[in-house]
Amino acid sequence: QVQLVESGGGLVQAGGSLRLSCVASGRTTSRYSLAWFRQAPGKEREFVATITWSGGSTYYADSVLGRFTISRDQNTVSLQMNSLKPEDTAVYYCAANYQGGTSRTAYVYDVWGQGTQVTVSS
Repeated sequence: QVQLVESGGGLVQAGGSLRLSCVASGRTTSRYSLAWFRQAPGKEREFVATITWSGGSTYYADSVLGRFTISRDQNTVSLQMNSLKPEDTAVYYCAANYQGGTSRTAYVYDVWGQGTQVTVSS
């Protein structure tokens, strides 16, 4: 079992930047993919970005493409968020998929972190 711990959330003004990190520990020998999802109050959890085990392939939601960058260094995944907008406000979750796929669907992910709050003020 992989355990995930996120950090780096906070309050930022619109147009600003934040960098989220997620450290995986435990069963880190499997070739799992990692992803970021987010959930705003009253809304469903939505896909943000995902990256393969090797880090060679990345995929993004259209709403963040060109503003967010996902990267990976072995068992740490980061999300660099630039040009933040108020609509980016949400709890951001890190997730691991043991099958190694790059799904945009939350239910296929096996392990989730506790989440970190990102608030963007206008």
